[in-house]
Amino acid sequence: MLVTHVITRLIVGGAQENTVSTVLGLYRHPDYSVELISGLTHSDEPEGSIQNLVEGIPGLLHLIPELVRPVSPLRDLLALNKLRRRFEETRPAIVHTHSGKAGILGRIAARLAKVPTIIHTIHGPSFGTFQGDAPNLLFRTAERVAGRYTDRFIGVANAMNQQYLDAGIGHEALYDKVFSGFDLSPFLKSENNSDLRRRFGLSPDDLVIGKIGRLFQLKGHDDLFTVAPSILGRHPNAKFLLVGGGEWQARFERLVQQRGLSGSVVFTGLVRPDEVASLIGIMDIVVHLSRREGLPRVIPQALAAGKPVVAMDSDGAREVCLNDKTGYLVPVGAVDALADRISQLAASSELRKRLGQEGRRFVEQEFSEATMVQRIVAVYDRLLNS
Repeated sequence: MLVTHVITRLIVGGAQENTVSTVLGLYRHPDYSVELISGLTHSDEPEGSIQNLVEGIPGLLHLIPELVRPVSPLRDLLALNKLRRRFEETRPAIVHTHSGKAGILGRIAARLAKVPTIIHTIHGPSFGTFQGDAPNLLFRTAERVAGRYTDRFIGVANAMNQQYLDAGIGHEALYDKVFSGFDLSPFLKSENNSDLRRRFGLSPDDLVIGKIGRLFQLKGHDDLFTVAPSILGRHPNAKFLLVGGGEWQARFERLVQQRGLSGSVVFTGLVRPDEVASLIGIMDIVVHLSRREGLPRVIPQALAAGKPVVAMDSDGAREVCLNDKTGYLVPVGAVDALADRISQLAASSELRKRLGQEGRRFVEQEFSEATMVQRIVAVYDRLLNS
């Protein structure tokens, strides 16, 4: 039974890694065959690419160059037509879409091709306070149209489902939640490697506060730079390790220099996904400060490595960063509270250990790839048998 997944591009990111993990899990499943349709992902993307994880498997990946992230009426129409024709040729039992553009075009094309079951995973809404009224109106309208053709929504967090419901998309009975699973083993085995610390100019005595994410707007780096002087005043041995690349790296490097933080902030640049676990291993505290992100993948990754988290209370963060159990939540933009919570963890190795151990137990129960695929297959089975 064929399931076709559709995503806009295969950059390094939570939605993309979730999709690839799901597709690879289905590829090994005895009851399902699977295809992944994506737009092009270039090797020089500032966010990096994970296309290599699927392109070597015969028949798995099908590329549609016209499927692009920006709104582009001509290419969008061409992509819609190519998707419809592909579905008519392969006759999938299920089309399962991801991300904003592919989610909208894929579901409409599936409806036109008379695909019997259409599912959409909400990794993060395409509308919200992060953009202006006109784009919000466009995307809300498009999501409502596509929502009419959706048999099931799978949110990676309850917060995502609620945002869609609040926007008038579907009704509550159409929604499931499935946490975004990942390969836990590298994180469970991660360690505080002194050689890796030295590679980035960190000493064994440094208290490393890590942040993982694309260097771009809405990711919260400015908040971290704002509280850095206060943290350093209370904990002179603190260092900030920023993992990731992106379009704003040069801007952030200038900002760090202007604020006199050059000796305390380390930029790793873009890293491969398989390097993240070892980098988390040399951190003492992980912060996640994004203003918009469905369910932040880095939080369960940090917890799997036994590291406590301080996170902005945005989107699905509170469903993994359980306050005073696996870390601390602070209101979005509350930089004083952010500084206080980081300092509280910095001052107590016992507190860091307690929260990290509780977080590891929680993630082992909820976030394995096998658990995610099992829960998604249960949704498929239920829909196909109803």
